[in-house]
Amino acid sequence: MLQLAARPARGATRMGAATQRRVIDMILVAAPGIAPVRGGTMPGTPVWAYGGRVPGPEIRARQGDRLRVLVENRLSEATTVHWHGIRLPNAMDGVPGLTQRAIPPGGRFRYEFDLPDAGTFWYHPHQRSFVQVARGLYGALVVEEAAPSPFARELTWVLGDWRLQEDGKILEDFGNESDVMHEGRIGNFVTINGRTPEALVLRPGERVRLRLVNAASARNFALSFEGHNPWIVALDGQPVTPHEPEDGRIVLGAAMRADIVLDGIGQPGKIYRVVDDFYEHGAYVINAINTADGPRETRAPSPPPPLPGNALAKPDIRSATRVEMVFRGGMEGNDASGAMRHRPLTMEISPDRRGTGGQGTGGHGIGGHGIGGHGIGREHDARHGSPFLVVRRGKTVVFSLRNETDWHHPMHVHGHSFLVVSHNGKAPRHRQWRDTLLLKPREAAEIAFVADNPGFWMVHCHVLDHQDNGMMAMFRVV
Repeated sequence: MLQLAARPARGATRMGAATQRRVIDMILVAAPGIAPVRGGTMPGTPVWAYGGRVPGPEIRARQGDRLRVLVENRLSEATTVHWHGIRLPNAMDGVPGLTQRAIPPGGRFRYEFDLPDAGTFWYHPHQRSFVQVARGLYGALVVEEAAPSPFARELTWVLGDWRLQEDGKILEDFGNESDVMHEGRIGNFVTINGRTPEALVLRPGERVRLRLVNAASARNFALSFEGHNPWIVALDGQPVTPHEPEDGRIVLGAAMRADIVLDGIGQPGKIYRVVDDFYEHGAYVINAINTADGPRETRAPSPPPPLPGNALAKPDIRSATRVEMVFRGGMEGNDASGAMRHRPLTMEISPDRRGTGGQGTGGHGIGGHGIGGHGIGREHDARHGSPFLVVRRGKTVVFSLRNETDWHHPMHVHGHSFLVVSHNGKAPRHRQWRDTLLLKPREAAEIAFVADNPGFWMVHCHVLDHQDNGMMAMFRVV
């Protein structure tokens, strides 16, 4: 069930010559269902879904609108909704035991917040997310710019990953030790918008904005578009200088998004492959592009114009409070013989020795400050734990991240967008504001943000098995 209505807000403020702030009212139901994940005549897959579909309904609004969503829980267990990447009030962040009580079976909760940033975002549970996301609970949230779109069309691809049995049912081995200690729950079936995709047809010369959302529990993607030259125009909802991707591949760790521009430059009748080759020896064709009949554009497409920026506070790196986070654990090599050993996943957090101190506590793993597993089937009161950092509102914070594991970790910060200061000691070629950053094994990075959103906020790995088993913590803005 989905009800959607938009109406002008009382006392609405002008956002443009003919644009008013609106209130978007919705009812969103989380419930079991059947989805045609494998497509064609194959039997449907039992899933958990928002609004009876996977992915859930694409929520579209304009920058500055107010979103009001009444969530009904018709599942057999408690749930929440986290609005990933949105800079919203803490009470609306959807983290059970930290910002709200989980919504019990048969219960309701109303989320209400303004949408300050235009961009591509998404929504998903934060209660037992390693189970609930893997069963199909996720959807795209698109916040349109106030200015009219310069593109001929807009499309959204929500990338999903499923672990299916031969009969099409989901394999219910959630949270097993192998997934926790390795790369997380990597499935054996990939979908676009919840099913086997149909080829993307481009008209000659048209320019299309394609919003990519990685909603997988753990899988990373590296997409290349054969015969086409995509331009990246936004990452995690935040505009970037339009540029072509390095090595021609658009890399999306779990929970990350990218807005790209595709031009219809292919030859009519020819099929161009879209390939995902993130994993070594695991390349496959995820989709295809066809070009419709018509006269071809003879000139090479020029870069698209940059998207209008969002109002993000600029960090003051020189006066920042610095915190060091070191990721350890998982399955790892033991010695020269190649023997392997298990180590618990940890985020060891301490004040960075180069920093200004701040009010962080130091020298502990996540057990010393963390939320402590709000997704393990029982709701914890996260405030009984201690935040690893308490920082005054308006202060710049720098997280120094170091991945000492053998696995990838897409690190997500709630309630804020951060500036990528450096990746492996080098500044990015293009200025990047993000909310999730993928760290490869043995990589390091520095990220900075102005702590301008008061409340208790999570920082965690978005490989959901890693998150649930140790790679999450919280900080507080006062």
